[in-house]
Amino acid sequence: MPLPRRTLLAAAFAVLPLASPHAQEPIEVAGVYTVPVEQQWVGRLHEALQAAAARGDITYTWSENVANTDYERVMREYAEAGKDLILGEIFGVERAARDVAKDYPDTAFLMGSSFPPQEPNLAVFDNYIQECSYLTGLVAGSLTKSNLIGMVGGYPIPEVNRLMHAFMQGVNETKPEATFLVSFIGSWYDPPKAKEAAFAMIDSGADVLYAERYGVSDAARERGVMAVGNVIDTQKEYPSTIVASALWHMEPSIDRAIGAVKAGTFTAEDYGPYSSLGEGGCTVAPMQEGMVPLDVQKMVAAKEAAIRDGSLVIPVDDTEPKASR
Repeated sequence: MPLPRRTLLAAAFAVLPLASPHAQEPIEVAGVYTVPVEQQWVGRLHEALQAAAARGDITYTWSENVANTDYERVMREYAEAGKDLILGEIFGVERAARDVAKDYPDTAFLMGSSFPPQEPNLAVFDNYIQECSYLTGLVAGSLTKSNLIGMVGGYPIPEVNRLMHAFMQGVNETKPEATFLVSFIGSWYDPPKAKEAAFAMIDSGADVLYAERYGVSDAARERGVMAVGNVIDTQKEYPSTIVASALWHMEPSIDRAIGAVKAGTFTAEDYGPYSSLGEGGCTVAPMQEGMVPLDVQKMVAAKEAAIRDGSLVIPVDDTEPKASR
């Protein structure tokens, strides 16, 4: 005997997921940053969030230059204000930030972190763009004449170390005899200090610099040597200096998090893989033939294709890189 229509409708609706209250309306998002939003790493988050706000997916507010000692307070204020999603970088405040997440289980947190996600509501991300860093290393190795590469970083933490190691791997594939100078300035944003470290490397004979921090490309431009960019594209700012850049795109991670909050499915997840080449989380900035020979560009394109099809895997090495000279 066929079931009554009312029974069929009830059964059908019973299997449908409950709609999130955020499904159609913008969610409220806050960013908590320890550096200015002009700084390249945080700038990538800021850019992706501004794009989401322009689309009408979110409302977005942020606090920049937040000291580590003040970070917990700012996080709590945003959580108390009812923000749906809070983003930031908690590398120096892991314990305090994770305590905040525990106290606000109904708030979604997506934080740059060296540690795993924390159930139920703290997801983590990182700039796993080592594949593109490797590709820029191929360029640097092809172009160096002195066979000495200078590398200036902020701190020797995993998210910096893995990019440097991948870059060095690329250099040594195209120039096995190349050696490296490595320096960490102990700051995420101190362009004058990074510039001085770069000057010292140029004085030692480096003719290509890996610009993990702001200030390095300024030194390269002033001394007439080449530089490789990191995270953002500064080719227009340094048109005769930057030969290649590994670009980080936070849009895949940000859009996934926004979608999960809207759907009511946000969980403690590792968003690191969404920064990979295959996910659209990193690219190599377009190179100029006048600076990078066409045969080098073709070689880089072939290596990129191999990464995409899985025949070439770039290892993740989070150990502190050491100078080889």
